[in-house]
Amino acid sequence: MVETETYTIEGPNGDTEDVELPAGLVDIFSEQGEEPTDVVADVVVQAFAQQAHVVAHHNEGGAPADIAEINEKMEELFEERFGVALADALGHSH
Repeated sequence: MVETETYTIEGPNGDTEDVELPAGLVDIFSEQGEEPTDVVADVVVQAFAQQAHVVAHHNEGGAPADIAEINEKMEELFEERFGVALADALGHSH
């Protein structure tokens, strides 16, 4: 039986949420010497960047200006973290 590991996410208001993951899962995505919390944070940034992209570019009728601005900022944060543009990481741009 696979054990679990718990990671805690803390919001700007101090609220927290625990996330359980199967033990060893984070290791699959980590590079040698990389801290597990960095790996989890990377996945969170990737997931939010992908989801923001979908909302901004792949919905019927186009995105409102505020969503477009949020997506643009998320793309900037993605590039700062990973050193590559989101469009390059996704393999397409708009």
